[in-house]
Parts: sequence; C-alpha cells; structure tokens
Amino acid sequence: MAVTIRDVARQAEVSVATVSRALSAPDLVRPATRDRVLAVAAELGYQPNRAARSLITGRTGNIGIVVPDLENPFFTGVLKGLQARARQADYAVFVSDSDEDPTAEAMLVRAMAKQVDGIVLAAPALDDDQLYAIAEDTSLVLLNRRLRGISAALMNSAAGMRQVLEHLVALGHRRCGYLHGPRTSWSNRERRRGLRAAATQHGVELVELGPFPPRYEGGLQAADLAVAADVTAIIAYNDIMALGVLARLRDRGIPVPEAVSVTGFDDLVFASLCSPPLTTVAMPLGQAGRLAVDLLLEHIASDRTEISQVDLETQLIVRGTTSTPATN
Repeated sequence: MAVTIRDVARQAEVSVATVSRALSAPDLVRPATRDRVLAVAAELGYQPNRAARSLITGRTGNIGIVVPDLENPFFTGVLKGLQARARQADYAVFVSDSDEDPTAEAMLVRAMAKQVDGIVLAAPALDDDQLYAIAEDTSLVLLNRRLRGISAALMNSAAGMRQVLEHLVALGHRRCGYLHGPRTSWSNRERRRGLRAAATQHGVELVELGPFPPRYEGGLQAADLAVAADVTAIIAYNDIMALGVLARLRDRGIPVPEAVSVTGFDDLVFASLCSPPLTTVAMPLGQAGRLAVDLLLEHIASDRTEISQVDLETQLIVRGTTSTPATN
C-alpha cells in the first residue's frame, strides 16, 4: 500500500497541514519541525501526489520543450541532458516537434503553455515579437537563440567556426565553401559570422552557398554546387549535411580528403563512425539541456524576474576528412 501524507503526519506527530507546508513551502515551518517531517517522509518513502501538490503550489510540476526536428540527433542529445536534469528536480517533461514549421511551433507553444510551468524553445524559428509575446504568458528559456530580456542556453557556434577555418588555413586552404543552413536560423547566422571574421583575418576567399535544408538531402544537393565552385574545402552547416556531402562526393569518385576537405558541425555519433571519420566541432549538447532546465527553474522560482544568458564553449575535433589541399 502506498504511503500517504497522513502516515507521515502520524509518525512525525504533526498535522497533515504541517506536512503539506513542510513539503511545499518549507520556509513557513519551524526548522526543527520541517527537518523531522522530511526525515520521516524519506524514511517511509513518501512521494507527494503531483496533482495535489499543484493545487497547493499553483504549479504543475511539468516543463515543456519544443524542438524543430526530433529526427536530428543534435536535439535528442539535448533532450537527454534536459530530461535527466528535470528528473533530478522532480519535473516531468513534455516534448513536441515543430518539424521546422514556425506556424506549428507557435501553435505547440500555445497549447503546451496551459499544461506546464515553463517552456524551453530549442532553435526557435519564431520572430522576436512572437517570442516576447510567449515570454509574457509563461516562463521561457531559449536554447541557441539570443534575445535581449529572455534567458538562454547558448553554444558558441561563432567560436567553433573560427576554429574550423583556422584549422583549414593551417593546412594551406585559401578558397573554402560554406554550405548555409536555414535562412532564419540564429545558429547559422552565428556560424557565418565566425567564418566571415576568420576569413577576413586570414585572407581566405569564402564562397557561400545555399541556404540548404539542414539534412542529409541538403548535403547531397549542396555537394555538386561546391565542386562547381572549385573550392578546396567544404564547410557544412552541420554533421548531417556533411554526411550527405561525403556520400555525393563518393558517388562522383571525388576522394576525401585527397581532392577536397570536408568539415561538419555538432560532433554527432555518426561523425566518428563514417569513412573517413568527419572533422567537426563538438557541441555540449547534454550540458546545454541541463543548463536550460536550471535557467528555467530559476525563472519559475523568481516569478520570471531573473534573466541569464550563458555561453557554452565548443571544440574542434580533427579527424580524417581534412588534409592539405591537392596540388594542381
């Protein structure tokens, strides 16, 4: 039989109301009484009823996350970290996939806001005004989107791309192609910003192509254009696109890295398993998911008054798809 709040009250020799306050509003209970109640609850293995707790606290014990593409392992990596941290904080997680559709994203957020205490929006495609409107209605944290006045967990894509270009420059590349991701993507803008700054600094000719879908098919499409542009290195928006590039180059009999170097971004598990293994940039996916939960819970606890934007570092991982450029 499940342990009830009455069992805890009886053994701790306090009222049911005192147990409820000790668990939901501990500052209202004398420290000695609170400690006794918590010790008894732990000893008996008491788990508060989530629905009952929500009636007391006005909170659901749920948080939501909306991602643009659950088929992309980048977002499943974020979700693993987010869910693990939410579980530690005794929160359930609702997950929705917008399928890269801003209209669907807005509808999902509106529906989810009624059932959760706060929402994490991963790489949102909504415009600034829409995001500010959401932040007025619910606690909100952005992941990989910087917007003044809204808390965010950010991965330093610009610095990662600077590392990519500096690596290629060190190998001798002077004409590189960048395959853009989605036009509205904040991460794509940041990666482009880092690349352009590094290209200017090192005197590299940067050929920009796209935008392309951030998927395998996007890489297949982009590879032919990059080859036609006569670049010695292809810098893909993400790993999945880079895998499409590698496949298309292989089909055309263009050896990597002997004829052309290729880089990705994200360091998904496939990056180390493909042949040759992919040079890429490692993104702190799990750490970003955990950070997003911490920022959201801080926001909920402070009644939406605390704003924090935290940048996480990225790291170049050199593997087998980059080498010195071919000599003509």
